[in-house]
Amino acid sequence: MPTPEVTKAICILDDDLSVLSSLHELLESDGFDSETFDNPEKFIAYAQEHPVKVVVLDVWMPNTNGIEVQELLRELSPTTRVIMITGREVAAIRAEALKGGASAFLVKPFGDELFLTAVREALGEAV
Repeated sequence: MPTPEVTKAICILDDDLSVLSSLHELLESDGFDSETFDNPEKFIAYAQEHPVKVVVLDVWMPNTNGIEVQELLRELSPTTRVIMITGREVAAIRAEALKGGASAFLVKPFGDELFLTAVREALGEAV
């Protein structure tokens, strides 16, 4: 079971509210608590004020993409682990995300266990 300080440190950023809800419920059912964000500005503002151990970032969002958010976050919080998720895989984006430090890159739809394993591994890597 996750410790309280770890459970508060998982964030999900996706412009699709159904994905946010599903991932939040999945994490909750496995004993984690998470904060959800439907736009990057809200997430970055949150990350400036709160420690974030792991963030799940959607690659494709209006007006920005997960790579840009990952770069901003790396400057703001270099120890935050990033899990990228996407509905359409582009090899160059996958390579850039992983090169930028993403601990996982998952293509939707992905299985619950695959996602939870990626979260657990990212938490294990988080400083």
